[in-house]
Amino acid sequence: MSEKAMVLCSGGVDSTTCLALAVEKYGRENVSALSIYYGQKHVREIEAAKKVLKYYGVEGASLDLTPVFAYSDCSLLSHSTEEVPEESYAEQLKSTHGAPVTTYVPFRNGLFLSAAASVALSKGCSVIYYGAHHDDAAGNAYPDCSEEFVNAMNRSVEEGTGGALRIEAPFVRWNKAQIVKEGLRLHVPYELTWSCYEGGERPCGKCGTCLDRLRAFEANGVSDPAMK
Repeated sequence: MSEKAMVLCSGGVDSTTCLALAVEKYGRENVSALSIYYGQKHVREIEAAKKVLKYYGVEGASLDLTPVFAYSDCSLLSHSTEEVPEESYAEQLKSTHGAPVTTYVPFRNGLFLSAAASVALSKGCSVIYYGAHHDDAAGNAYPDCSEEFVNAMNRSVEEGTGGALRIEAPFVRWNKAQIVKEGLRLHVPYELTWSCYEGGERPCGKCGTCLDRLRAFEANGVSDPAMK
């Protein structure tokens, strides 16, 4: 009997590449995806995720976890009074004194993975694919993207499911340029993806995730198709 995988799919570069990798490894018929709305300003990523899933012919499920973050003033949330910083994560970290950046949503990925574990187990999956990568964890920008966090969550999921489910984060030691390189090998439809935190009609090209994305494509000698 073939293993089944569930991919946390946001519609961005990392999760879409993760989805492509899961499809290559397990076959699209054994892959499903979970997309989560949490009150983010860039709700366009959910629409991007739907397009990506349609492209791959993968079944998708969705959850709305907005109420959990109602008490946070994180700049990534639509109800926040804070502006999304228009500078790289490295620049942002210079003023945080070791704390996460302002677009860090409180324990968001821990909640996502816990919710995904319940859905994945109910759907008969044995693995959750999670697209965390080293660039996001660097400098404590997003501590819930670190290898230590992934390992801790994996231990909890394995314990809490009696060994029936595990978490895999294939890019946790990679930078974004390496992820794009892998995606180019897999012919990922990056033109369908969305990363910008501002959620406008076009990517702003100035927020931390836009800057990371642009540099990742430049490092591979190609232009970002989503910016055309």
